[in-house]
Amino acid sequence: MKKNIFILAAVLLASACSDFLSREPDNRISGEIFLSTENDLRIYANGLINAAIPGTSVAIGDDAYTDFCATKLSSDKYHPGIWNADKGGGWSSSNFSFIRQCNYMIDNMDKAKPNVSEAQWNHYMGVARFWRAYSHMNKLKTFGDIPWIGHYLQPNDPLLYSGRDDREYVFHQILEDLTFASEHCNEDIELSRTNINRYVALAYLARTCLWEGTFRMYHDINPSTGAFWNNQYESADELIQIAYDAAEEIMQSEVFSLHQSSTPATAYAELFTRNTVDQDEVIWGREYSEDLTVSHDITGQYNSPTWGQQYSPTKEFIRMYLRTDGTPVTSDNISITREFEGRDWRMWQTINSPGHQYQTLTGTMEDKPTKFNEVFTGYAWIKWNQEKADNYRAGALCYNALPIIRYAEILLIRAETAEILGKMDETLWGQTIGALRQRAGVTSIYPAQASYIADSWLREYYTEDVKHARALSNTMLEIMRERAVEMAMESESRHNDLIRWNYGDLIERRFNHQGWRGIYVTQDEANHGITFNGATYYIKRGGKHDEYNYPVANTGADQTFSLSEGTYGYLIYNYRLEWDDKMYLSPIPTSALNVNKNLGQNQGW
Repeated sequence: MKKNIFILAAVLLASACSDFLSREPDNRISGEIFLSTENDLRIYANGLINAAIPGTSVAIGDDAYTDFCATKLSSDKYHPGIWNADKGGGWSSSNFSFIRQCNYMIDNMDKAKPNVSEAQWNHYMGVARFWRAYSHMNKLKTFGDIPWIGHYLQPNDPLLYSGRDDREYVFHQILEDLTFASEHCNEDIELSRTNINRYVALAYLARTCLWEGTFRMYHDINPSTGAFWNNQYESADELIQIAYDAAEEIMQSEVFSLHQSSTPATAYAELFTRNTVDQDEVIWGREYSEDLTVSHDITGQYNSPTWGQQYSPTKEFIRMYLRTDGTPVTSDNISITREFEGRDWRMWQTINSPGHQYQTLTGTMEDKPTKFNEVFTGYAWIKWNQEKADNYRAGALCYNALPIIRYAEILLIRAETAEILGKMDETLWGQTIGALRQRAGVTSIYPAQASYIADSWLREYYTEDVKHARALSNTMLEIMRERAVEMAMESESRHNDLIRWNYGDLIERRFNHQGWRGIYVTQDEANHGITFNGATYYIKRGGKHDEYNYPVANTGADQTFSLSEGTYGYLIYNYRLEWDDKMYLSPIPTSALNVNKNLGQNQGW
């Protein structure tokens, strides 16, 4: 029986085949009967999870192409003169098929009402509406104005050739779906942190309302049209209040808490390297299984000289970390061999640090070197790594769980929305930012306290040479810092923050609009090498870029290395990018416009 149901579900999810629905083979369940029992609803809901739950993009995604991560090659979107509507994608029928799958469930669930309780029916309706909202939200973030697809489309539906709906209307519909899910999905978190429940819906509601509310707050116009926001539905302030309330509800439930361990030197890393989802902190996550041969390849992508993009943290990211006494560093022209001393313990668990170890192929534990042919800044990510040499090869299989939404993010949302709404105080600071810093072994200092030391570098970073700079309180600056270090290379947080804050030009600016800034090479290290975790690395004039050498050309040409002071200083990986405000949205692909000219194009494209 289950086999037959899965066969039918797969067919229904793939297409609305009228021939299939018009016949009733003996070994199939009729489409008129399917979705009439609780078991049918559960099977279909599980199919939606399998089709759409985030994977490795949680740990890489667009965060790889920001001010905080250097890559061998940047995204074509930011490379001068390359990206246009002809190259755009994301608007084919396959990109919208998942919404159709959600609507099939929503439009056909009524037949289950006589056979399930009202609570069960509402739960599965909430699951389907969550996924419909989730898929629309991803498209709204990419394209702005999009069509809202609120029913199961048939081949002759006029919506297929209509124009796009106003972004504010679409988000209003997304909000209705997520509100329903957050009110009606069950609260069962014991079954699986993968399944959609009320807390997942609440957390995603908080995330999306923070996104849209702050996007409208910091962008004066709808970038699809160039017109001012009409506020016909929810205003930016109302959305920020909804995000605040949703985060508050999760906090007050006391269902989740920050993961703790015996020492701040390990607590943070355990969230990202274990094979099971943390039951304290993870609200929504994804697990993998060696027994079921379900794996991912994040460790391999972060540790291969030939596979992936040789993702590399930048000096700007390193500078975000406080000292453990809660004060900012005053200078970053210091050797990597000393840079970690007295710093936030998350820094040690995110970047390859002195004394960080890995398991060799022979099974022994040794200090892990940073191979220069795997990174372009001298820094290496370790946040998601399962540190075994066998995992470093291209295509290596890893089974560590991926948190999708953590309680830590809820604390950050509550803090940011509280500051915007004028509700932040020392007590709430301690419950949010202070709690995160305490877990990291960092003294929490509320910016209104006399002992607080303002970080002039941080203020300059977000206000000098920034196209849409604005006044920022010390409290907001510290919240922005905390989002950077807590959510590094996770859930595309940095990329999303830059877009919603109207700071997209930081992607292009980086170091003097020239490239990504890496480690500081002292004069002695430039002459005699850098000794780090048992290996010695050299800065050369010319030669080959390999695991022990950076060839410094000092020409400034793309994909070459420079030293900021000529013979020593910051290592610069030169790679010029471009930014235009039209890039806050992707273009509607030419291929889609050729089929439906009613879609129109986003402003500037």
